[in-house]
Amino acid sequence: MSKMYLAVMQSRLFLSLLYRVIRIYSWTFRLTIENQGAWMDHLKAGGKVLLCAWHQQFFGAIYYFKTYARLNPSLMISQSHDGDIIAAVAGKSGWKTVRGSSSRDGRESLGKMIKNLKRYRLAAHIVDGPRGPAGIIKAGVIRLAELTGAVILPFYVSADRAWYFNSWDRFMLPKPFARVILRFGPMIDFHSEGPENSFEGQRCHLESVMKQALIF
Repeated sequence: MSKMYLAVMQSRLFLSLLYRVIRIYSWTFRLTIENQGAWMDHLKAGGKVLLCAWHQQFFGAIYYFKTYARLNPSLMISQSHDGDIIAAVAGKSGWKTVRGSSSRDGRESLGKMIKNLKRYRLAAHIVDGPRGPAGIIKAGVIRLAELTGAVILPFYVSADRAWYFNSWDRFMLPKPFARVILRFGPMIDFHSEGPENSFEGQRCHLESVMKQALIF
């Protein structure tokens, strides 16, 4: 990418316009929210919640997730040029962005996520980002839940009409006026003891649960 192109893509004006376009585009979705009550009750009772999604499906949640801004949620986003754009959109939606990933600045960014999740009790994690491979959950989400005492809450986005990009994750973009469902799964608590709850066992269990909603 040229320096001029990157400068334009990262300019405040461009990012502000992009955010408005995303909001207007997403406003056309006929959105249905499923199974939100249980985890919100858990949060209100003092629990910590770590929302987890596939990279393929996050776009459809951007519009609605602004409603959680009052809860001061956090989201880890990679230190990349694409990440700069995503971080700006997330920030304008009221989310606290932590820059880094498991492959770059991992320890520092994980520490910031731990701090935020302990304080505000709500965070989100893209489990196979930022570069995949698709459908493989990385260890960071398990570590984050383990070190904060948070429950893991998978969420899924589906649409009756959507485009799927020819990218590593087959990124899903719901079509205008599509019926979009944002579904929260059951909360998963990995804090009980036992050999069946080994770190790798937990990772594999979460991957098995979430993979059923991934479209290849």
